[in-house]
Amino acid sequence: MSAAQRGVRRRAGSVALGDLLRREASAERAAAGGGGGERPTLAAGQAGRAKKGEDLALLKPACERRPGAPSTSFSAFALFDGHNGSGAAVYAKEHLLGNVLGCVPTDLSRDEWLAALPRALVAGFVKTDKDFQTKAHSSGTTVTLVIIDGSVVTVASVGDSRCVLEAEGSIYYLSADHRFDASEEEVGRVTECGGEVGRLNVVGGAEIGPLRCWPGGLCLSRSIGDQDVGEFIIPVPYVKQMKLSNSGGRLIIASDGVWDALTAEVAFNCARGLSPEAAADQIVKEAVESKGLRDDTTCIVIDIIPPEKPKSTVESPKTPGKGLGLLKSFFLRKTTSDSLSLPDKDNYPEPNLVEEVFEDGCPSLSRRLNSEYPVRNMFKLFACAICQIDLESGQGISIHEGLSKPGKLRPWDGPFLCHSCQEKKEAMEGKRHSRDSSSRNSGSSE
Repeated sequence: MSAAQRGVRRRAGSVALGDLLRREASAERAAAGGGGGERPTLAAGQAGRAKKGEDLALLKPACERRPGAPSTSFSAFALFDGHNGSGAAVYAKEHLLGNVLGCVPTDLSRDEWLAALPRALVAGFVKTDKDFQTKAHSSGTTVTLVIIDGSVVTVASVGDSRCVLEAEGSIYYLSADHRFDASEEEVGRVTECGGEVGRLNVVGGAEIGPLRCWPGGLCLSRSIGDQDVGEFIIPVPYVKQMKLSNSGGRLIIASDGVWDALTAEVAFNCARGLSPEAAADQIVKEAVESKGLRDDTTCIVIDIIPPEKPKSTVESPKTPGKGLGLLKSFFLRKTTSDSLSLPDKDNYPEPNLVEEVFEDGCPSLSRRLNSEYPVRNMFKLFACAICQIDLESGQGISIHEGLSKPGKLRPWDGPFLCHSCQEKKEAMEGKRHSRDSSSRNSGSSE
């Protein structure tokens, strides 16, 4: 992903998530005249046109981490772009969110829950993939899952559907593109794990089309499902967490049927001033008119509306400005106890900013599950970090086992994996042969 896509950053003055939330709560109380404050409200709409019927969407604006506890409310939206059938998309829609929530203790405070989400999303994606593959299906799916809690937006993604945010006049890309054509690093990772990456060969030796993984011919390096391609096509998601300003913003989640036809700027501009439902429909219409209905084309639009703006849409300048310096700070993951310290309050940026809290797309489960943020001790010690089954003493395998340079980590340090999840981890890392796989039709794609 290019620097322009990631948004503008200033690599200094990192602010801990807890401090952002305390500032948010203070601002909300002030806006409400000291009466406890209000959260932003959401308005969402969906539209789509089907070519194969393999796109699925999830819109759950009212969820609770603990049933019957409104203080634990959040919203979830997801897009699943299936391929080689809809089995993986259907399964992920039915189980992914529950698997993510199952990886987070239920008694956390809001700031603890938000800090725990990145690790839980990684574990939930891997568990969903692992469980689906026991069903003996061969289909796969991209996933873009968005969780909104107040003004904090957390996105986890595998594949080439995208989530983009327009806020304060700038556009921010909240997902990664896991096409082989878009990432030399992903090509290198798959080939090192035993996969072959190349273009489709035709008569005469000519190569055509996008880079694909063989066997199977998949042009994605990360997805849920796709057991026939090999387990080096991994379900470990890119995760990004953003704290919006008190001006709110608009999110667009769309499948590649939209993004192959429209840029983010065009998508936002063509739907400006419309309600989310009408905006989603207009974006799909523009994409289909531009390229034709070559693929399932699905779009979800979400407006995050601050309490002082009781409108059904979020207005933005007609020309999104980049390089405005609005993304002032972001949360840097640290490997020492310094990550627990609070910055001097005089160094806080102004509260009315869009701020990046967390970002990580590393394919390593050892790194992604070993959070050094103060959530490490919130998880059950003797439970598998992925599937959450209880482990007897001595049963678990540390995620640090076998590290060539473990540093201060020891093999008996957690988190731990059960034998089944350890096998999954090793397969994704190319440390054992994947299950026997059969090629799909040579013309298959994402």
